[in-house]
Amino acid sequence: MSCLGNVLWFLFGGLWLGLGWCLVGVLWCVSIIGIPVGVQCFKFAALAFFPFGKDIDAYGGVGSVLLNILWLLLGGLVLALEAAVVGLVFCVTVVGVPFGLQCFKLARLALAPFGSRVYVR
Repeated sequence: MSCLGNVLWFLFGGLWLGLGWCLVGVLWCVSIIGIPVGVQCFKFAALAFFPFGKDIDAYGGVGSVLLNILWLLLGGLVLALEAAVVGLVFCVTVVGVPFGLQCFKLARLALAPFGSRVYVR
């Protein structure tokens, strides 16, 4: 199911969400200080392209909280809103609910990516 889900996801919404993460990653990589954040964006873009069969685990400390606040102000809010709106559109139909849930997973990740870990089920 995860292979078919990932293919359908990529065709019907995952491409745009993943490109959004890539764009934010490129913008962060413009400055030398932002390169570590940009690299994280590229890692999460891979999740945005193919999210089925993967889960997110949050585990962070004080440093993660500070980075997440900075992240939220400088790019995370836009990605979270994008994923939430796409998720709501997917949830309009019964067939789109699994895709909407994946969007909400990405929106949660976009709100607090630092201290989060992606793992394969």
